[in-house]
Amino acid sequence: MFQKILIANRGEIALRILRACREMNIQVVAVHSVADSDAMHVRLADESVCIGPAPSRESYLNMKAIISAAEVCGVDAIHPGVGFLSENATFAEMVEEHGIAFIGPTPDHIRLMGDKITAKETAALLGIPIVPGSEGALDPQDADGIGALAEAIGYPVLIKAASGGGGKGMKVAHTSAEIDDAFHLARSEAKINFGNDQVYMEKYLGHPRHIEVQVLADTHGNVVHLGERDCSLQRRHQKVWEEAPSPAISSEAREQLGAVVVKAIKKLGYRGVGTIEFLFEDGEFYFIEMNTRLQVEHPITEMITGIDLVREQIRVAAGLPLSFRQEDIRFKGHAIECRINAEDSETFMPSPGKIQDYLTPGGYGVRVDSPMYQGYQIPPHYDSLIAKLIVYGDTREECLQRVRRALYEYVITGVSTLLPLHRELAEAADVAKGDYDIHWLEKWLALKIAKEAA
Repeated sequence: MFQKILIANRGEIALRILRACREMNIQVVAVHSVADSDAMHVRLADESVCIGPAPSRESYLNMKAIISAAEVCGVDAIHPGVGFLSENATFAEMVEEHGIAFIGPTPDHIRLMGDKITAKETAALLGIPIVPGSEGALDPQDADGIGALAEAIGYPVLIKAASGGGGKGMKVAHTSAEIDDAFHLARSEAKINFGNDQVYMEKYLGHPRHIEVQVLADTHGNVVHLGERDCSLQRRHQKVWEEAPSPAISSEAREQLGAVVVKAIKKLGYRGVGTIEFLFEDGEFYFIEMNTRLQVEHPITEMITGIDLVREQIRVAAGLPLSFRQEDIRFKGHAIECRINAEDSETFMPSPGKIQDYLTPGGYGVRVDSPMYQGYQIPPHYDSLIAKLIVYGDTREECLQRVRRALYEYVITGVSTLLPLHRELAEAADVAKGDYDIHWLEKWLALKIAKEAA
């Protein structure tokens, strides 16, 4: 087992990894920017190294600085967390070239699944159902061919960037009159945001749910799935509220999908944690992408399975076999995660600043993953996620009632947060029924604005 791990990340995920290391008796090195000198994970780490100024590109994306810190501190492994360099194949290669273990998949698998076109092609070869669409990238010189393909697939269609994510480089064409503009706008956004203007086309589904399956594989050929998460409540392709299990998936469908995914991951020869994301509509699943890292929403899977995913991730990276088999996994109860961002609940504008009061909810079944504390200065340079409220109940109804109670206990002043939005969502009739898709939240927000303006 590793003796010392460097955490190449910040915020709540860095603290989450630090806690797992502590419980495994592993020393922790925290790297941080100048802006994060007072961060909680920095305060709690055994050692800390400042790797650069506030901007991410000069600190948390500075591969050379992170590797240098790792060598100076004599670490055995690097955990990349989520975001930043967690799905950067070049960084994973650099880590391993320096004789340090990378707590994640192989660089080849990161690269393979990081490009959405090759990921989709690979998924099809592995037997995973995919959304009907183009075979490879669209040719910018073949406008007629693009139009003909859209007609063959059937409108509406979605033009998507081959690289990146977060909803950038994605445009919908509802008719043939819109296809040209959608293609050029998606290409332009892809180039600006990801440095790669390749785009592809797929069928646009009108009312799908966003379902993702958590997988875990070791280096001994063992692969398991840990059920699904429903991430359909999202705004501009950014997840806001997640549930496990999905209120829309039967136990039979869960086992069937899980078996397909496990078979594919085993065939791929994958290692570590990973998530296969799907759109689910009219009883059919369609592959979107694979995330070759830990997910922000991993705690709800932990709550319903009793399995510490970060601990298992570290064990696998150390060469140990999984400590359980598929038949050992039991899905029990229901869990919901509310992402608490430092954003205005009405405008969604970021709200950095100093936290004046900070009181987290407690009680049975309530967990808060957050690096926040009273007096902490939220820097304006990074993602606005400041906390995750994770709630468990024996049933979905009990879980929802506990979410409502926990949200009303949660106090954060000094900055604006999404707490008011989550309180409204917890009371919404459609959410209570589990009757929503990936478009529901944006429609609900638009209706709310219209009512307030009337």
